[in-house]
Amino acid sequence: MARRKKLYEGKAKILYEGPEPGTFVQYFKDDATAFNAEKKAVIDGKGVLNNRLSEYFMNGLASIGVPTHFIKRLNMREQLIRQVEIIPLEVVVRNIAAGTMSKRLGIAEGTALPRPIIEFYLKDDALGDPIVTEEHIIAFGWASQQDLDDMVALALRVNDFLSGVMLAVGIKLVDFKIEIGRIWENDFQRLIVADEISPDSCRLWDVETGRKLDKDVFRRDLGDLADAYTEVARRLGVLPSNVTHAVKPHVIN
Repeated sequence: MARRKKLYEGKAKILYEGPEPGTFVQYFKDDATAFNAEKKAVIDGKGVLNNRLSEYFMNGLASIGVPTHFIKRLNMREQLIRQVEIIPLEVVVRNIAAGTMSKRLGIAEGTALPRPIIEFYLKDDALGDPIVTEEHIIAFGWASQQDLDDMVALALRVNDFLSGVMLAVGIKLVDFKIEIGRIWENDFQRLIVADEISPDSCRLWDVETGRKLDKDVFRRDLGDLADAYTEVARRLGVLPSNVTHAVKPHVIN
């Protein structure tokens, strides 16, 4: 389709005006960032893989009744999505201690948690996306109590789905991040899963070896990020036909 007006560019995606009112075109870039964009690289083919993987997960969620912004994939790097009002929070679900949780609480990475733990982070790059409580969220009007209840319910359903899908192909879902948006149907508000679901937004470990198959490969210099993402796509059976091998990243200083 013809390129339309650019509306927003983030670290990993670009949003363009959609072909119809109430729609956007979401373009997946090859850029990889870590530590609030202090570390950057271009990973050839990453956007293609994330587009396919996000399509796979969004369609899977829709099949079990979880509403999402996804409409259809347009090509190798773009998908058509519904326009939503993004709630300014990142919703993180943790099944195993890792990353910032391990650092904050002194829990050894790899420790299984007694139950899924949900955390909220304010979407603000300038502040480093700080963790916030439900009290903060309600006091500052970022979401209502009903919104929070609905967000938790959505996040747990996504967790159940992703955990099962990943375990079936020998991958542990350690944790993941989703964003949630508001849509209106007449005067009725509904919350739906938005943004993307991909190895960029999940921690994924091989069940047998513990090999990391997510963005920690890039964060911690553990090897080739494209190789890791390609392995996830291969196991799930969604590897694009023109992506046969990973290529080396071009690091940006």
